[in-house]
Amino acid sequence: MNRQLLLSCRLCLSTFSAHYRQSPLQAGSILIGIILAVTLLIGVRATNESAIASYSDVTELLSQQAHYSIVPIVGSKRLDESLYFDLRTQGFSNALAVVQGILTDQNNRRWLVQGSDLIAALTALSSNVKHENKTNSKTNSSKSNHTEADLQASRPTLLKNELPLAALISGAPMVLMSQDQAKQFTTETPFTLNGVKLEVVGVDDTMNLGNRLLMDISLAQTLLGRQGSLSYIALFGDITKQRGQIEALIEGRGELNERDGGESMTALTDSFHLNLSAMSLLAFVVGLFIAYNGVRYSLLKRQRLLTQLQQQGVAKAPLMLALCFELLLLVIVGSVLGFVLGLQLSHWLQPMVSVTLEQLYGANILPGRWQWSWLLQAMLLTFIAALLACASLLIDLIRQPLGRNSNAFCRVRSAAKTQKIQIITASLLALFAAILMPLSQDYQLTMSLLGLVVIAIPLSLPWCLARLVSWLNLMVPKGLIGYQIAETKELLPPLSLAMMAMLLALTANISMNTLVGSFEITLKNWLDARLHAELYLRPGDTQMQEVVASLEDNPKIDSVYKQWNLISKVSNHPTYLLTRDPVSIKRTTVLKSAIDDLWPDFFAGKHLLMSEPLSLKLGLELGDRVTIAALDDASLTLGGIYFDYGNPYGEIILAPVIWQNSGFNDTPTSLGLATSEDIDTLKLELQQKFSLSDSQIYSQERIKRQAIAMFKRTFSITQVLNSLTLLVAAVGLFSASFLLTQARMAPMARLYCLGVSRRQLGFMVFSQMWLIVLLTCLVALPTGAILGYLLINKITLQAFGWTINMVWDWQAYGQVVLLALLATTIAIALPLFKLIRKPLISSLQSDLL
Repeated sequence: MNRQLLLSCRLCLSTFSAHYRQSPLQAGSILIGIILAVTLLIGVRATNESAIASYSDVTELLSQQAHYSIVPIVGSKRLDESLYFDLRTQGFSNALAVVQGILTDQNNRRWLVQGSDLIAALTALSSNVKHENKTNSKTNSSKSNHTEADLQASRPTLLKNELPLAALISGAPMVLMSQDQAKQFTTETPFTLNGVKLEVVGVDDTMNLGNRLLMDISLAQTLLGRQGSLSYIALFGDITKQRGQIEALIEGRGELNERDGGESMTALTDSFHLNLSAMSLLAFVVGLFIAYNGVRYSLLKRQRLLTQLQQQGVAKAPLMLALCFELLLLVIVGSVLGFVLGLQLSHWLQPMVSVTLEQLYGANILPGRWQWSWLLQAMLLTFIAALLACASLLIDLIRQPLGRNSNAFCRVRSAAKTQKIQIITASLLALFAAILMPLSQDYQLTMSLLGLVVIAIPLSLPWCLARLVSWLNLMVPKGLIGYQIAETKELLPPLSLAMMAMLLALTANISMNTLVGSFEITLKNWLDARLHAELYLRPGDTQMQEVVASLEDNPKIDSVYKQWNLISKVSNHPTYLLTRDPVSIKRTTVLKSAIDDLWPDFFAGKHLLMSEPLSLKLGLELGDRVTIAALDDASLTLGGIYFDYGNPYGEIILAPVIWQNSGFNDTPTSLGLATSEDIDTLKLELQQKFSLSDSQIYSQERIKRQAIAMFKRTFSITQVLNSLTLLVAAVGLFSASFLLTQARMAPMARLYCLGVSRRQLGFMVFSQMWLIVLLTCLVALPTGAILGYLLINKITLQAFGWTINMVWDWQAYGQVVLLALLATTIAIALPLFKLIRKPLISSLQSDLL
């Protein structure tokens, strides 16, 4: 029995192979959908995985994770290096001194400089390697092939590189830089920091240096002007037993913090990556629609063949098995090609993500991360999705009567039944999402509910199009136009999948245009209110007092505005505490909500102001008490919540009187200048007088320009994926149009025999497709607006804590519609040209056979 089943299945596959050799376009349509779906899915996944993995790798000394760190006490920015010497004296050999800061090179490029005690660093690395190898040996003791070479391969790259350690440790002007970065500096183009010429040593990119510079701590202290002080002390290994001793040793000199291994950075960017993942899944679904459309058309074209096979005695079981095996082969081939193209797409996308995340969060994206398991997962996901999508059609084909004349009736009845099931499912999903959406307070849950809405929208399209065409048919006159509209309704079932893909792409495009346009306008308005000074300065700490005194005596300066800040914790959340002069606070704080008569009580030190993202994260409202660790756990009343965009950290504004009474550092961190003089002239004068680089002095217009540029970079990858999704939908439309035009040659031939000219036939085909696309766009406008509203008022608010005023961009909507019509025209032109050039009488003869 099994042998007979296999022989029958083999016969069916041989027959299907011959069919595809005669009609390669059908197999090509299926493969194109699978390839496009897997390409976008793998491309974005590889980009996301590389970014997320990079966060945990970004740490001191080349991706070796420190478990704890000793940081300066609140109100101080540095540690005295004597604390580090005391730790080493007490036997804590896994302590590592680190000093870091920002320096500019000869081209005014900013570099993150990190200086470490290299001898201690190598000791910590060796200790970690021994511990890891010991653990691995225990874990793999049963494996005879676990050789010493395997263990050596796992050792950190730093220990295997021939580095000039003697020169580095002696404080020679030498820096370590990733190989990719080091290529740009040669003897002809030397590298200098703060006017000091440095020798560049390139190290392997697997060390994960990214855009950072590593040097000996003595050289870093000299360049940064921090002799005798540290930024923090990293502690490797498990210090649970020694924790009490360490805390006693550092009491009053520093604070012991447990490191999170990059989890905080990952948490900051979760919503960003969730957005990319959602776009990739959307493109994946659109690609599956294209694949399913190809499978559906291929099966419909083989109805007669499948019926003949059953009439010849082939049982239904081997026939179904052969169809599934055929689908599996197409999925495997398409997934392999899509996997390769997806990795290439990731290579193109990663620089865009890297620029965005480095600017926003200071994270370095390390390329080249992928796994073979992704290919297997993509194959499995694609096959299951394709099988589920085709299941009903396969079953209908197997159950169909063996008489040929019932085929057309079966197709009409099946299409009507499918439309009914789809609209009921769409209504239930939309109702479920509408009930739970107002109750959701977590952006991940809201994103899931939004996914239900995204599924419901295309499912409702066939029913909506059928009703719209029926209403239109009642209003048009009889004759050729009436026939044209009536036939359009018959075209909807074979085109429904392509239109569903197009609707998804149009809806995503409209919603993202709404979000981006609304955010850009909101951001510009906020920047106009937030930036009240003409110039902003950030000189170094050692230079700040001199700069302030000079500016206050400068007759060209009307006012000097000051800002102070430090990092503290509020409910275990890292938070920036800041204060400004009273004029700046009133002018620059754009309040979302505030208690009555706020300012007198605020400046008296009774209230504080909190950024909107932090208030949403902590679930605080006006009138709540807020405990601040830096103020000896004192609590203040939340008097106002203000808008804050683009800042990944929470902020709290304190009254100047609280800042002064708390004994915080009285040296401002940044300055704002009001002047009536020419801005460019004054900026150049101040740069020359105080030796300020371009990164230390900004004009108001430059800040606005950079903020908008960063905003556009942030959404650039989303817009690229959006455009790719629309391109995928256009490919699906082309495929469906080409296949459908081939199937319509016989009806076109009958109209030609009845006296309809070729020009009229061409116009009729174009107008029918344009009508269907225009009706799809008509449905996409409200659905895109709904998604845009949910993205702005639910997802963005919950994920980022940003309130955005929704703005309708009708010009962008019109451009999307025109783009869809252009794609439709291109999709129809080739098959229509082929149809018109072919003798129509031959199509009529083939239909009568």
